[in-house]
Amino acid sequence: MLEIRWHGRGGQGAKTASLLLADAAFNTGKYIQGFPEYGPERMGAPITAYNRISDEPIRIHSNIYEPDYVVVVDDSLLEVVDVTSGLKKEGAIIINTTKTPDEVRPLLKGYEGRVCTIDARTISVDTLGKYFPNTPMLAAVVKVTKVMDEEAFLKDMETSFAHKFANKPQVIPGNMEALRRSLNEVKE
Repeated sequence: MLEIRWHGRGGQGAKTASLLLADAAFNTGKYIQGFPEYGPERMGAPITAYNRISDEPIRIHSNIYEPDYVVVVDDSLLEVVDVTSGLKKEGAIIINTTKTPDEVRPLLKGYEGRVCTIDARTISVDTLGKYFPNTPMLAAVVKVTKVMDEEAFLKDMETSFAHKFANKPQVIPGNMEALRRSLNEVKE
């Protein structure tokens, strides 16, 4: 079983990305969980979301305290939240930042595992015209975790976007380009 913990800020789409990942994994035949941790969140406040993905039925129903992977949608959280808490060193942390993995490692409280970075802001602005970090981060997670075949992921997301954006089909090409670019621009 693969366990992922997402850290973001309210309004950045971390919860939505975790649910999209769960849907895509489910469509490849996996057992899944995708859920947020709710508290007094508000726009801009730190939030947490989770994924469990497995080839076997999942019988655990709790938060994830020792994740295989951590996703940080907003790098300002590195100074506010202990994002590496419980993170297995065999896993990885994926951070939305303009910094390289070597530049960000000193901020990770001695974490010894893989550090991956992606500039989701630039990808999002270039492809969508606005800052929506969740789409690039979703693709970065698929790339780093190898939880599913990248082509199957892209095909599933195109179907999902066609449904989600049925009234705004003009946004689909930009979202697909954001996914493709992100798969190619993750740094490790």
